Amino acid sequence: MLVLLAVLVPLSALSAWVDLEIDDTDRYVAAVSPLSSDPAVQAAVTDLVTEEAMRQIDLGPLQDTVQEFLHETVRSFTTTEAFRSAWDTANRAAHRAVKAALDGDSGQAVTIDLAPVIDQVKQDLVRDGVPFGDRIPVERTEITLLGPGQADELRDTFRWLRYCSIWPAVATLVLLVLVVGIATVRGGLRAGLWATAVVGAGFVLGAIVLRVLVAVGRGRVLDEVPGGDRDAAAAVVDALTASLRTTVWWVLAAGAVLLVGAVLARVLLRRGKSPADVR
Repeated sequence: MLVLLAVLVPLSALSAWVDLEIDDTDRYVAAVSPLSSDPAVQAAVTDLVTEEAMRQIDLGPLQDTVQEFLHETVRSFTTTEAFRSAWDTANRAAHRAVKAALDGDSGQAVTIDLAPVIDQVKQDLVRDGVPFGDRIPVERTEITLLGPGQADELRDTFRWLRYCSIWPAVATLVLLVLVVGIATVRGGLRAGLWATAVVGAGFVLGAIVLRVLVAVGRGRVLDEVPGGDRDAAAAVVDALTASLRTTVWWVLAAGAVLLVGAVLARVLLRRGKSPADVR
């Protein structure tokens, strides 16, 4: 049971996560939407948009001055509601890249295209009458979230987890009810409590395994991300896996309650008392 739960608990959480969050556009966007206020994301967007815009503009001796002005303009823009809207638009498009990576487009990196952000900055500059504003090209400018090598490596795993969907979680619950029920019927209350304690220990072990998998997966995903994109990519990965980390704590708490409760109940029974006799 300990080994089985150590496998089923993380499998259940990961397959449900892929099916309910990574595969669902609205949930995906909702998970990363708050990152528009993340300093690492704002800094990465500011640097990338400024660098890409200035690469296409030649203003001679005013280049450095204009670059500083544009950098400050973009930085200020990342604190506005318009940026939050553009960020959501960019991530809704990025989700298509995630789906493509899961569905089997080999050699394709998962990125966020900042073109909607550049377009909004350009419109604001033109509206404010900035002379070079209309010369800023709106081109694809990307933050890499997952390199092509890692996307290829993880594809089969994601496809398998998607196929499993929520059924491992259902199977886990059915198994636990059957095991505890059969142990209680065939061996009495003490046997049922022993089975419950084993289930609790399995939950704790499974939660630990899940946490390790999330940490290891995070490191591997970021291995191929360019240095300039790493902080922003790490923020996105952390946002997308937040529900998994929350699941770790819930499963750990449930396992600890089952384990400790069953052990205490067995101790009371050994002393000749039932839990109901304790006041």
